[in-house]
Amino acid sequence: MSATLIGIALQLVAIALFVAMDTIVKVLTASFPVPQLMFARFAVHVMLVALLLRLFTGRLPWRSRAPWLQAVRSLCLCCANLLFSLALARVSLSDATTVNFASPLFTVAMASLWLGESVGARRWLGVGIGLVGVAVALRPPFLTGGEAPHWAIMLPLGTAFFYAVYQILTRRLARVDEPNTTILHTGIAAALATALAQPFVWQAPASGWGWAGLLVIGALGAIGHGFLVLAFARAPASVLAPMTYSQLIWAMLASFLVFGHAPDRFTWIGAAIITLGGVLVALPQRQRGNGNLVERG
Repeated sequence: MSATLIGIALQLVAIALFVAMDTIVKVLTASFPVPQLMFARFAVHVMLVALLLRLFTGRLPWRSRAPWLQAVRSLCLCCANLLFSLALARVSLSDATTVNFASPLFTVAMASLWLGESVGARRWLGVGIGLVGVAVALRPPFLTGGEAPHWAIMLPLGTAFFYAVYQILTRRLARVDEPNTTILHTGIAAALATALAQPFVWQAPASGWGWAGLLVIGALGAIGHGFLVLAFARAPASVLAPMTYSQLIWAMLASFLVFGHAPDRFTWIGAAIITLGGVLVALPQRQRGNGNLVERG
C-alpha cells in the first residue's frame, strides 16, 4: 500500500474517532460539567501519549524548539473543544458539526494573511461559497421565516476559528519540531488550564460507566490527533482535505442513531453548500513559481 493510501486511511479513521468522541461528550454533558469533560479529555490525552511514546520509542520527546507556540496551539484546541462541547449540550451533533465546517475556510484565509501562502481566486470563491453554506446552517429568521435559532448554534463558529488557528500553528511547528513532540504537547497546556477549574466544578462519577466515559473521550482524542499528524506526514494536504467532509456523514448518522435528531433541510442544504466550497478550496491549484498548497489538518 502506498504512503498516500495509508495517509488517507489514517485520516478517515481519525475523523471517525473524533465523531465518536463528540458523541460520547454530548451524552456525558447530561452528567458532568463541560470543564470537567475537557480536563478528562486532555489529561488522559497527555498520559496515554506519554505512555505510548515511552513504550514504542523509549523516550519522551517533550523538548520543543518553540514551547510557547506549542502552548498556544494546545490552548487553541482547548478553546475549540470547550466551545463545541458547550454547543453539544444545547444543539444537535449534526448542526454543530455543520457550522464547525467553517474552520477550513478560516484556515485558508489565515494561511494567506498569516503565512503568506498563495491562495488563488478559485479558493477565495470556495471560501465565499462555504460561508454562504454556514449562514444557511445557522438558520437566520429571514431565511426560515420562523424564530431565531438557539444562541448556542453560534458557538461552533468560535470552535471553527480556534481550530483554524490550531491548524496553522500545527503547520508552523512542523518546521521546527518532530511529530511526536507536537502530539505530546497537544494536550499539555490544555490539561493544565482546565485543571484550574476542577476544584470548582468537579463531580465524582456515580458509577464505573462514568469513569469509563471520561477515560474514553481522552483516549479517542489522543489517538485521533495522533493519526491526524501521521496522516499529514504521509499524504499531501490537497489529497487529505476532501476526506474531512466524511465527518458530516458520520455526525449526521450518529445524531440520528444515538439522539434521534434527524437533520432538517437547512442542515442538509448548508452541509451541501459548505462541501462544495470546501472542494473548491481543496482542489490543487496550478503552480506558478513557488506557490504552495494550503494544508489542513
